[in-house]
Amino acid sequence: MSPLRQIVPFVKPYKKYAYLNIFFNVLYALFSTLSFVALMPMLDVLFKQSESNHTPPVYKGIGDLKTYFQDYLSFHLTVFTDTHGIVPTLSLLVFGIIFIFLLKNFCDYLAMFFVTFLKNGVLRDMRNALYKKTLELPIAFFSEKRKGDTIARISSDVNEVQNSMLSILEIAIKEPLTIVFTIGTMFFISTKLTIFVFVFIPVSGYIISLIGKQLKKNSTKAQQEQGVFLSTIEETLGGLKVVKGYNAEKYFNTVFQNSTNRFFSLSNRIGNRQNMASPVSEFLGILIIGILLWYGGQMVLVEGTLKGSAFITYMGLAYNILTPAKAISKASYGVKRGNAAAERVLEILHQENNITSKENAVHKSTFESGINIQNINFKYEKESVLKDFSLQIKKGKTVALVGQSGSGKSTIANLLTRFYDVNQGEITIDGTNIKDMDLQSLRGLMGLVTQDSILFNDTIKANIALGKLDATDDEIIEALKIANAYEFVKDLPDGIYTNIGDSGNKLSGGQKQRLSIARAVLKNPPIMILDEATSALDTESEKFVQVALENMMQNRTSIVIAHRLSTIQKADTIVVMQKGKIVEQGKHEELLSQNGIYKKLVEMQSFE
Repeated sequence: MSPLRQIVPFVKPYKKYAYLNIFFNVLYALFSTLSFVALMPMLDVLFKQSESNHTPPVYKGIGDLKTYFQDYLSFHLTVFTDTHGIVPTLSLLVFGIIFIFLLKNFCDYLAMFFVTFLKNGVLRDMRNALYKKTLELPIAFFSEKRKGDTIARISSDVNEVQNSMLSILEIAIKEPLTIVFTIGTMFFISTKLTIFVFVFIPVSGYIISLIGKQLKKNSTKAQQEQGVFLSTIEETLGGLKVVKGYNAEKYFNTVFQNSTNRFFSLSNRIGNRQNMASPVSEFLGILIIGILLWYGGQMVLVEGTLKGSAFITYMGLAYNILTPAKAISKASYGVKRGNAAAERVLEILHQENNITSKENAVHKSTFESGINIQNINFKYEKESVLKDFSLQIKKGKTVALVGQSGSGKSTIANLLTRFYDVNQGEITIDGTNIKDMDLQSLRGLMGLVTQDSILFNDTIKANIALGKLDATDDEIIEALKIANAYEFVKDLPDGIYTNIGDSGNKLSGGQKQRLSIARAVLKNPPIMILDEATSALDTESEKFVQVALENMMQNRTSIVIAHRLSTIQKADTIVVMQKGKIVEQGKHEELLSQNGIYKKLVEMQSFE
């Protein structure tokens, strides 16, 4: 199935606008043809070719329709001319032509008026669906994708699909109907001349189709390249300090320019193919009209089988086909580009999400006894990260996970929150497998403070209230106090209503981390996961944050993933991990006395 056909569900809510567009396009096509047909009686009057006819016409059947129409027109023209004179007759015919053109353009406006609601509605709904799907998809999906590529799909690719909607309506309704009505009228005027011309039209169509063969392929490449340079922009802005600190401006500028140069080349190829469509189709059309002039001129001047006014009208109708033919060839390229864009949009919309809530999933709002990690195995791609790992965490206890980088500590946090699912084994909370729990209620039981303080370009209040959107100012302030953050927030110009900038860049690392802790405090979950929450801080900031963490962990079950061992010496249980397995387990003093890996880690950090 064509990718654009799969977009049809987004069109259904706006089908009334599609029907209205089709209705007025039909009228447009009809009046577009009539506007040329109306020239024939005017030319007859103008060049005095109309014969007087005082006999009312008699309808004899469908086979005699052409003669009946001509007799009907000549009879009424004769009666009107005899009554009012030649000049009023000419004036009436001119007024009729102007009125038909007015109706034609008014219908064209209404058709575009209604399709605007269709296009913009589809754009909005598709963009909303993409963003919603982006939020729902597991983190694993985006670890393999460039952020800029996803942004490009939500912005430019969706725009391309929106524009192709109009192209489809032009190809399917407006222009074909204009051509059908025009050709029907041409057959009506002269069947012989029309058949002669139609021998050359398939050849023209074949030549035009050759132009667009590579367009979809190049469009896909161009849209992918747009994702590349958008990613470069996003990464550059996110790491501007590193770029400048390492004098890497030239390198990143080269990477960006290489990408835009590739996009430039692809865009030129696409644009030149599209630009070729119009002049080629027009030249072929004029070539056909030249053949018409030669053959039709003989019918008028030599054979006498066609009136001059009918031939001029016929030529106008033949030229009238050129505009919709050009529009169809141009729109067909728009559809090809829309197909390429739709494929990229649908890739995300149809992406399977394995981490979801089961039907009739268990809703839990309380935490009663503990967490049990039972014989789990996990690997991100090929290499195993956790191997037959088991651990029990009782309610109210603080368990610290320590070990060298790559030992699997942070993976435990990712599995507990179901950012990833275990390959084998199970994790239970109060005896219920977390895969059987409603995903939102599972994450509702947990607070997460990560090494990177993830803050948004908004006020302090908005950032802290993410876990409790209806929180009052007093609740926000109380959470800030527990997180040891109110002492700097109260001195800010607008207090909790101060905007902290992109990623909180107006604050220091320690201040940002304390706001992250305040966010977790306000949520007030029974289980707290701290993933190396102090590893990126200086000594002074660490002291403030450590006090905040201790305040927060009171009367909670806490899983602390630690790099700095000085932060976890008070933990109820310290779990030492190595290559995805537990190698030591116990309290701080017990582990020191064992003279094992933990003691070596402590000594490496010069901690006594």
